[in-house]
Amino acid sequence: MGVEKVSTADEYNKSIGNPNVCVLFSADWAEQCAQIKDAMTTLSAQLPSMKFVEVPAEELSDISLKHQVEAVPTVIFFQNGKAVDRIDGIDIVGLTTKCKNLVGVAEETKDKLEERLKMLINKAKVMIFMKGDRNMPRCGFSKQLIAIINDTKVAYETFDILTDEAVRQGLKTYSDWPTYPQVYVNGELIGGLDIIKELLANGELTQTLNG
Repeated sequence: MGVEKVSTADEYNKSIGNPNVCVLFSADWAEQCAQIKDAMTTLSAQLPSMKFVEVPAEELSDISLKHQVEAVPTVIFFQNGKAVDRIDGIDIVGLTTKCKNLVGVAEETKDKLEERLKMLINKAKVMIFMKGDRNMPRCGFSKQLIAIINDTKVAYETFDILTDEAVRQGLKTYSDWPTYPQVYVNGELIGGLDIIKELLANGELTQTLNG
């Protein structure tokens, strides 16, 4: 599992010979490439039948030119060695959807999704659904919220909604809360950033998080 970084044309050609392959053309200086790679690493655990590969676009310029890669990040999807789809730029939701479509992952039924949401919500006493994770928030609201929660020293877990479109959309309906981040304590929705700020201002945040 994980993302295999190739360094030669031979390694690349061998990698894309697999039935389903997702290839990231990247550069170390491009921060967005790291975001895509993080998402691919998460997906590799969910989709064991798909191979995830990283190609240094500048070092292997002949391969980049062959696939008309003009900027990084660019993601190209292969089936049995043939390019069948691509994403130019950063699109985590699109990446997730296209990977699942490529390997034929069926859409979850409503009941199964709700069961999975309940399991995720109760994964930890304090559970935060956000863009990115506790170590790398991917939006300003999530970054603010994590900073506040960290100050309380309360233990918590996070889930990156950008890696799972079904969870991202399903949780909005399930909890009747349209925005992210969302904070849950003992399986119950507390709210988003504004609610957390209110609890902090009122001196009630730590007590609320401790349940």
